[in-house]
Amino acid sequence: MAPNSVICAGSALWDVIGRTDREIEKSHDVPGRIRKQLGGVALNVAGRMVKQDISPIILSAVGQDAEGVELIAACQQNGIQMGHVLRMPDLPTDRYMAIEDTTGLVAAIADAHSLEKKGQDIFDPLLKTKTLTLSQGDILFLDGNFTTDTLEFISTHPALASTDIRIAPASPGKAERLAPFFDHATTTLYCNKYESEILCGASFPSAAEAAEAMVAKGAYRAVITDGEKLAADAMKSAPLVCCTPPRVTIKQVTGAGDTLIATHIVAELNGQSRNHALEHALNLASAFVAGKT
Repeated sequence: MAPNSVICAGSALWDVIGRTDREIEKSHDVPGRIRKQLGGVALNVAGRMVKQDISPIILSAVGQDAEGVELIAACQQNGIQMGHVLRMPDLPTDRYMAIEDTTGLVAAIADAHSLEKKGQDIFDPLLKTKTLTLSQGDILFLDGNFTTDTLEFISTHPALASTDIRIAPASPGKAERLAPFFDHATTTLYCNKYESEILCGASFPSAAEAAEAMVAKGAYRAVITDGEKLAADAMKSAPLVCCTPPRVTIKQVTGAGDTLIATHIVAELNGQSRNHALEHALNLASAFVAGKT
């Protein structure tokens, strides 16, 4: 791997997104648009990095079904390195389905059962066969679609003890899975305020208090967002950094958090300060929500 390389490990699947310009109530049947797109947190983060001149390597599990063949081809065409992905002859390619309205995400279902089942096996190129290596300055991004056992395995693996790990929970329902990384010496946790509250077992008035609480609980670093409100970056033995994103009209939601994470990581790889990296990431994520990127 070249210096400052990125491995993105986690979900690589197809998103099916339904969006309407109306506000939806339960049981409503409304007009709108349905689109199919590349998805999964790890894959979304990788895709946004490609747009910023980084070509990440994906570690994931993808079926040998027609959807898997289509997904691999589409990713390769988009500049994402898929050569180390585990191909599964006996399991289907995972899927994600979401409904969005003018207020944002209404509901979603993530079917990541194949990834969960294969778990530790997808890390074989990095930890067993050693066909991949992580050098100083490289980054391993993880998403929370792995089981707790797999994330515990990664967080305690001696070969990754000093690795710059970045991790996001994928959804509030999977936030608790990130708990093992409170004990990892160099992990940055990306969460929204609600997810940080789940992890800390407490409520916080703002992202700033949430980020500081995450570090107090043992995290090396926590980047916490709170929608259109102030976001914060807390790190051990470093000052708190805060920034408020610009307000925009919501045009799309799915992928906004992944855009923020990808932009933040690339900004820091490019040498930007913590303050500038957070501001830049919030600006691009807001532009994404507004449908401008």
